[in-house]
Amino acid sequence: MNKFGLVVIGAHTGIWLQDLIKDYEGQKIILVEPVPHNLIQLKKNILGLNNITIDPIAVGAKSEIKKFFFIKKESIHKLKKHWASGIGSFSKEHIIAHKTKRFKVEEEDIETIEIKSLSIKDFIKKYKISHINTLQIDAEGTEYEILNSLDLERVKIKKIFFESKHFDGTFQEGKNLDIIKKKLLKSNYTIKQIDNENILAEKITISD
Repeated sequence: MNKFGLVVIGAHTGIWLQDLIKDYEGQKIILVEPVPHNLIQLKKNILGLNNITIDPIAVGAKSEIKKFFFIKKESIHKLKKHWASGIGSFSKEHIIAHKTKRFKVEEEDIETIEIKSLSIKDFIKKYKISHINTLQIDAEGTEYEILNSLDLERVKIKKIFFESKHFDGTFQEGKNLDIIKKKLLKSNYTIKQIDNENILAEKITISD
């Protein structure tokens, strides 16, 4: 079994992970990113770091080949929001729901591919993971499925940092988020709302 310093599900281009990656220098790191144009940049941004594995898959409710939707590379500049490249989802409607007066995304801005998706159970099995220091999840609405099926007794995780704003639908928090909070508290985690979008759960005690 393997111990990992950092596992990121939804690594984007890696540009916002630079400091975090430095914190785990010399430790095993996995960066999961399914969007093709993000992958190109991600590989450039971590060039020469041999402790990092990039996995071009998605992590979801179950292991399957599934349609995946994301903002086209050529539409990012047109939409005038750098964060547009970070919106990738199993649901086209989730992306369209981001439309506002200042973010006029249309169906023509969305690309579709078929991608391999692994359940969190199969992902952990693939890498023979026993311990993770920090697990970070930004999966545009799939956070609930991932955390709900994560066995916190089998895999020892010190910190879990996750986006909470899409737990019960696009820009909705409710019952599903409450379920995960209760699960984390039951597993001896403290829960801290970092900002309007993100939560940090930290294990009070963790054993080998």
